[in-house]
Formats: sequence, structure tokens, C-alpha cells
Amino acid sequence: MTMNQPLRIALVGNPNCGKTALFNRLTGARQKVANYAGVTVERKEGQFTSTAGVHYQVIDLPGAYSLEPMTPDEAITREVLFGARADAALPDVVVLVVDATNLRLNLRLVLEVLRLKRPTVLAVNMMDVAKKRGLVIDIAKLQGELGIPVIETVAIKPGGSTALVSQLDAMAKTGKLIVPTGAHADAATVSPEATQAEVRRILNAVIRNAGRAHTVDDRIDAFVLHPVLGYLILTAVLFLIFQAVFSWSKLPMDLIKNGVDGTAGMVRDMMPDGVLKSLVVDGILSGVGSVLVFLPQILILFLFILALEDSGYLPRAAFLLDRLMGSVGLSGRAFIPLLSSFACAVPGIMATRTIQNPRDRLATIMIAPLMTCSARLPVYALIIGAFIPDRSVGIFNLQGLVLFALYIAGIVSAMAVAWVFKRAFHSKNAHTLMLELPNYHWPNLRNLALGLWERARIFVSRVGTIILALMVILWFLSSFPAPPDGATGPAIQYSLAGHLGRLLEVVFAPVGFNWQIAIALIPGLAAREVAVGALGTVYALSATGDALSTTLTPMIAATWSLPTALSLLAWYVFAPQCVSTLSMVRRETNSWKPVAAMASYMFALAYLGAFATYQISRVLLGGS
Repeated sequence: MTMNQPLRIALVGNPNCGKTALFNRLTGARQKVANYAGVTVERKEGQFTSTAGVHYQVIDLPGAYSLEPMTPDEAITREVLFGARADAALPDVVVLVVDATNLRLNLRLVLEVLRLKRPTVLAVNMMDVAKKRGLVIDIAKLQGELGIPVIETVAIKPGGSTALVSQLDAMAKTGKLIVPTGAHADAATVSPEATQAEVRRILNAVIRNAGRAHTVDDRIDAFVLHPVLGYLILTAVLFLIFQAVFSWSKLPMDLIKNGVDGTAGMVRDMMPDGVLKSLVVDGILSGVGSVLVFLPQILILFLFILALEDSGYLPRAAFLLDRLMGSVGLSGRAFIPLLSSFACAVPGIMATRTIQNPRDRLATIMIAPLMTCSARLPVYALIIGAFIPDRSVGIFNLQGLVLFALYIAGIVSAMAVAWVFKRAFHSKNAHTLMLELPNYHWPNLRNLALGLWERARIFVSRVGTIILALMVILWFLSSFPAPPDGATGPAIQYSLAGHLGRLLEVVFAPVGFNWQIAIALIPGLAAREVAVGALGTVYALSATGDALSTTLTPMIAATWSLPTALSLLAWYVFAPQCVSTLSMVRRETNSWKPVAAMASYMFALAYLGAFATYQISRVLLGGS
């Protein structure tokens, strides 16, 4: 490091030690997320400048229990610390983050890192929780045992990282990057048994009071992990989420919709008739606006997921569902990847790296896209808003009940496919779930805000790039060639998209889809939410005269039958995956066979599910 370069800091620690909370505390919104070159492991980097004027570059390394890697995450952490990656510079200082309430598990990694003889500082995090439990740690003695600076931190509280930054400033100002000394740093290769023995010796030396054996966490777990009450609580939590997605989002969605409609009206009045006006109003505003209106619902969904993760509840839900997962042939570790897939199948598939058995990992990858991702939410919300009355059923909202049923359908179908895979591959192995249950916490508002900001930024950037580009292309295909002289129908009927839609309508007529829906399914392969924008563009160009509008919901309510709407909902429960998910499957499995198998079986399920729904609903409800 030179005077003109930032001090490079690597945060290293076990999962659930508060490392990412410390990263957020240090860097705030000045961070970026990407992947390491050649792998799908996420890298998070950020910057900050201390009050002393020292500039820092911080990297949040993937959680690891050991430098003897068992997963790709741990392999990346080892490679960065050993300077073995060309895309990650060797850190100037390693900040080891440990959970003060679980030093027994955390200190093994600490001792392994000390043997690297890199400048190191130990941050004993969650000290507030430890003190509440009556746990007394002799920080000075721990510092003497390890031969490195040891600092207390409380990453979730303002000022909780001040002492750590002061220590780093002192090291940077003096240029004395303290290298570990003593027996631990000088030790050669040490067996795991000897390491654990040394951990026990250090704990006996530095812990003066072991704290209360029974904590508030234990009392909460008596209910949350109860074999009956636990499932009821989990069901109630999921039910609350889906009710909130509709109930809480109504006002902001109306504001966005009115803003888009108002903008379209002004543009329509200001611009002269012609191709450019059609592009802006019918292509961009109708398409992009139809997707952007669902941002509040997506943020509400992510708010709950992030809050549950930050609170410590999600690993307990995984523990609770372990036996159920095992009954259909899945590893208990599959729960977290599948739960991540509710947000997006891409990170869900990436999260399967924690599953060591290749067959279990492949089975989880193959069913992850059946979990209802947030990209489906705009499609569900559009159809439910158009065809399901916004009324109460007891204390519940009917639209929320329907959305809950669709999510349950995705879960049940995933479990059914997993059971079929188990029978097909004759997998009888039982895998016990070994999972560390973190402490309960009130969700940190700062972390929630940063997480929601990142999700909003990603969604809006997709709207402004991928979806915008696809809407322009779809507008072009829907507008050219121009209708012949004397044509009486809308221009799109004579365009390239119109001719393609008529051809596809033959294939999708048995499931109740008209040519407009058939057209929208194609760009929907790039990203599911694009289907809503595509419908907005197609129906805007299909309307004539006074019917021209940017409001999509009343259009489909007036032109679709209820069986068609239900059929499209069924289609999207199983909908063939978006291109980004299929490419991720290719990268994770290093083979095209799982990609072809996934696309084929999901298309077959989608078609059969939509066909059965359409035909049965026609019989029960009447209509065509």
C-alpha cells in the first residue's frame, strides 16, 4: 500500500457472525455487488473514508468455517487470503469477525487465519447480546492469547464500529500493520483435533462467566420449532406476506399508475401523430409503465424476506422443514436455496453450492425455478387485479388468498417433481441437516433499507435496459409493415408480430390463449415480468380510437374470459424458465443436458397445467 492507495480490508468470518452487517455499517450505500471471475460466488466490495481521512476499500468475503474448503464459498475465501486470484488483490489487513455468543465455533477459523501471518485484527461482534446473556469475555486476555488487536463491535448499532475504525486508522497512520506473533502464528500444519483442543483452552482462559444456559431465544424456539405450532406459525407468516403484498401496495401502485397515465396523456397531447409518438406512447410508456407499476409489490415481498433473514427466523424454518424435505428425496440444506428462489431462481441456484452431494444438488437446481419468483409477481398481480374482486373474506383479502394459493401450488409442484426425481434416480440416501441457528435479532432498519435499495435499483435498471429494449423491439415488430390500403383492423394485426401471433395461436388455442398472449410469451422468455410490458404494448397497439389507453388491467378484463385468465395463471406456475436462469444452470452444472431437461419438463408441465385448467374451468364456469 502507498499513501495514494486505499487500505484494502478483507472481512472474514463464519456465516451468521454479523460480518455483512459490519460491512453495511462501514460502507453504507457505497458498495457494489458482482461475481468472482469464472464462478457464481458473489463478491461484495465497498469504500469509506474515516474521520481521520484514511480511505479504505472493503471486501466482504463469503462466509467460511475453515480454510480447508468444503464449498465454493470457502474456496474463494481461501484463494483471496492466499493471493491466488487475479481478480482480487491480496488484502492489506484481515478483519476477523466472530460472534461473541459462539466463540467455540468461530475460533477455529481464527486460528487458521493467524497461521497465514497476515496483518490481522479481531472484531468480537454482538457484544451487546453477549452482555445481555451474562456472558463475560476478557478481551485483554483474548488479545494476549492470540497476539493481535481484539476490538469489541456491535455492527447493527450506530457507532458500533467506531473502535474498529480507530484501530485501523492507528495502524494506517503509523504504517505498522500488526502481523500475528506467538505460538498460533508460528505453528505448522495442525490437526483438527489439536485445533479444537486449543480452542477449548482459550475459551477456558478468556471466558469468566458462561452466561445463562436458558435464554429468550430458547423460550421463543420452544414455540417456533414446535412440531405442531411451528408449522402453524410458518404458515401464518407466509400468509401475512401474501396478504401484505396486495393490501399494502395499493396506494403506491395507484400513484405510479396515475403518474404513467398522466405522462402518457401529456405526451399524446404534445407530440404530433406519427411513428415517434407511437413509439413513445404505445411502445415505451405502455410497455415499461405496465411493469414499473408493480415495484411496490416486489419491494414489500423483499421487505419480508430480508426481515425474516435478518431476524434469524429463516434457518429455523429450514430446520423445521427438514423432515418434510427429506420425505421427497431432498437434502435438508435444499430449503435455503429454494427459499432464495422465491426472490429469484438465479441466486437460489447459486445457493445450492452448500449442498455437497452432487445428486442432491442437481435435484435442487432442477426444481428451484418452480418456486414462485418475484418476476412472476407482476403477471400474477395483473391477472388477479383484473379478474379477482378486491373484497374481504372474513379478515382476509380475497386477492391475497388467491396469490397465497398460487405460491402454495408452486411449492407443491416442486415437491412433487422432487419426489419423481427420487423415484427415477432411486435415491434413498438420508441427509441429516447440520445447521447453526443464529441468535434472534430485531431486523436492522439500516440493513433493510440497503437491501431494498439494492433490489429497487436492480428492478428499475432492468426496466430501463432489458425491458425497455425488448419493448422497443416488440413495438417495431408490432408496427411494421404498415397495414395495406383499406385495412379496417388495428395496425398490429398486419405486422410481423401479428402474423407470428396468429401462427402461435394455433398452438396455444387449446389452452385458451389468444394471439396477443402468444406474442407476449416470447419476450417473456428473457424475463418473466417482460410479459406484462409486452401485453401493455400489444394491447395498446391493438386498440383503436378512443380505446387507446396505457391502462392494461381494464383491457384484459374486457377481452379475456375467466377460463383464459386462470389458464395463464396456471401457465406461469410452471412457466419455462427465463434465459438468465437457464444460463445459470449451464454455468453451475457445466453441462447443457440439465438445461435442456429443465426447459423441456417445465414447458410440458406449463402446457398440461394450462390445458387442464382451461378445459375444466370452461366446463365449470362456462364460456370460451
